[in-house]
Amino acid sequence: MMTSEYRVAVAAGERVDFDGRAGRLIGTRWTAAGERRGVALLLHGAGQTRHSWFGTAASLAAAGWDAVALDARGHGDSDWASDGDYGMSAMVADLLAVVEQIGEPPLLLGASMGGLISLVAEGEHNGTARALVLVDVVPHVEPAGVAKILSFMSEHANGFASLDEVAEAVRAYNPSRPRTPSKDGLRKNVRLREDGRWYWHWDPAFLAVPHEPPPLVDAPRAVAAARRTAVPTLLVRGSRSEVVSTEGAHELVGLIPGSRYLDVPAAGHMVTGDDNDLFTSAVMDFLAEVVVDRAQD
Repeated sequence: MMTSEYRVAVAAGERVDFDGRAGRLIGTRWTAAGERRGVALLLHGAGQTRHSWFGTAASLAAAGWDAVALDARGHGDSDWASDGDYGMSAMVADLLAVVEQIGEPPLLLGASMGGLISLVAEGEHNGTARALVLVDVVPHVEPAGVAKILSFMSEHANGFASLDEVAEAVRAYNPSRPRTPSKDGLRKNVRLREDGRWYWHWDPAFLAVPHEPPPLVDAPRAVAAARRTAVPTLLVRGSRSEVVSTEGAHELVGLIPGSRYLDVPAAGHMVTGDDNDLFTSAVMDFLAEVVVDRAQD
């Protein structure tokens, strides 16, 4: 469990462990450089791991934020839920536990699933977050886009014979991204098992939530949470997103007073991977103008 020692300066990129409601949650932490602004907690999307946030987290640390990228339950290096519960309530409970251990309301940056978890946590437990950055996610997502994600996650249940096969699957899912997936990057999202095959690094039970709707499809709860959210909020949407429409984006902005909305040109649902520099720049502008200035008033 994290203690008051959390604020002691440590080497950038150090692993940190938290106690989640269903087991250990693993993160990587970067220590703030210079004047400390606060804590930024970064939550990935379904089927991803904390490694998808490393570029943004390092930039936040350079700008004065203690940045923690976290693996959700059943993803990456975090424990799998023994009861197979990956519903919204379970994910929110984990987030609240982590925030309690951090000891102060963090800036919450959540991509897709991580964004909805952040939104619901703040809406149902005001004061959980200092501010929200929601990446390509809104309460009413596009069914076809969500179906595409879930289909991709459910394929290849028997694994891959090589990293080249993994790379080909990723290219097929997102053919518009010009660069070839890095094998070093792919190793962050798959694991080599005893049978000699590579498997996605998340619990297959995630796709069979037994108790309640999974985070991406619990629209009524997300709408209710948005109506109760009052912290500074930035929505960043990929202009080519198949998951978030402009109508969905405008709905969210209408639900949260004072919230902001930005389209990233030529980016799809994986905004941070498609144009990380532009995304990070937009977040920094938002923090400088709305979050830091507001704290100094």
